[in-house]
Amino acid sequence: MTGQDWTPAEPDTWVRDVNAGRVPLLAEEYGRPLDVADLLGEARATTGLDDFGDFDFGAPGGFEEPLRILVDSLEAEGRLNVLGRYEIRQQILRLLQVRLHIARYLRDDPGVLDEPVDAPLFVTGAPRTGTSILHALLAQDPANRVPESWEFLRPVPPPRPGGVDEDGADDPRIPLVNRELRLTAMIAPGFDAMHERGARMPKECISAQAIAFLSEDFPGKFRVPAYAAWLASCDMRPAYRAHKVVLQILQRRYPAGRRWVLKAPPHLGTLDALLDTYPDARVAVTHRDPLKVLGSLASLLATIHATHSDAVDAPELARTQVDFYAGVLSRYTALRRSDRVPAETFHDSHYADFLTDPIGTVGALYERFGRELTDEAKDAMSAYLAGRPRGKHGAHTYQLSDFRLDAAELRKEFADYSAYFAVPEEGGAA
Repeated sequence: MTGQDWTPAEPDTWVRDVNAGRVPLLAEEYGRPLDVADLLGEARATTGLDDFGDFDFGAPGGFEEPLRILVDSLEAEGRLNVLGRYEIRQQILRLLQVRLHIARYLRDDPGVLDEPVDAPLFVTGAPRTGTSILHALLAQDPANRVPESWEFLRPVPPPRPGGVDEDGADDPRIPLVNRELRLTAMIAPGFDAMHERGARMPKECISAQAIAFLSEDFPGKFRVPAYAAWLASCDMRPAYRAHKVVLQILQRRYPAGRRWVLKAPPHLGTLDALLDTYPDARVAVTHRDPLKVLGSLASLLATIHATHSDAVDAPELARTQVDFYAGVLSRYTALRRSDRVPAETFHDSHYADFLTDPIGTVGALYERFGRELTDEAKDAMSAYLAGRPRGKHGAHTYQLSDFRLDAAELRKEFADYSAYFAVPEEGGAA
């Protein structure tokens, strides 16, 4: 419903039963508070491993400091329901298990840290500006290597080309990750119309950075204002170091020559750390009318948060995103005005142009960075688009008024950014 304060769609009966405590086993297991020592112990017990490693190379306080801040914020501010506790507990356990497996893999194969990650291309921009579809199109080019969700979530052992195990069967991690990613769509009716997720789909870099427990993945899913404020002030280089180790592992069994193409909207706010880790990186930035961005983003995040909490303050969540991206876009605008980073590092494109001519938009990106867009790649991209028409999973509807946001005020707040990058206003209800 639009035109009033946002409310979540009515959940299925099984969701209401679980969150109301009418499934005693789940209520008892996941109703208890999160405890860092308990989580560390369970990760060790389930893997038989003990060393969580230091492959993010000197994060202040190690990975346990951000983990403790996250857990404290979840407990004090998260307003978690039973399913929310289940999901974050399973996510933290997976991340700890992955850390243990990575640490062991690096001991067994230390040469992986010598793997070169040359000239990666990062797709970024505010959320809902077309980063996902651009990333997915770039994945159709055989010359590119785009990480699939199952690879980022469970990177050890290094995957084999085609997503098969040693016997040639589908890698068992694929269905395992698919079950995890599809849970949100099972809980929230209509979620696929906003943001479809699956194990074989491209994945954002925040999932790899989460291994360091320094990631916007957590505020994107849960109400954790204390953690989010701490994250905004900390050094993000350890998160990018962990990210690079994951890439080095993922490419270990692949033939050389394919170029990494990566994506996450939060990269736009941490470009210094990104370019410190990947000095030869190229960055493709997408732009869209901020009013459309913020309305769509508020709707998406409110839906995700509502799968983890029965007390979502949608206007508060929306205002948080307005403030966050006002800062991010302002800093990016100032960076591009300066000569601190060479202009050839970046390519800017508009969502409106992508809608009109997606292949042409990709072609301009390739030309900017001196890459060849082959006929084979163009055909693959066109076939991908033909198989995924807009609205395939239904319409995503929202209005700014659902979140108590005023269009005129937002126009003023984002005026400098919009003018500098010549971002066109979009018609229709904001």
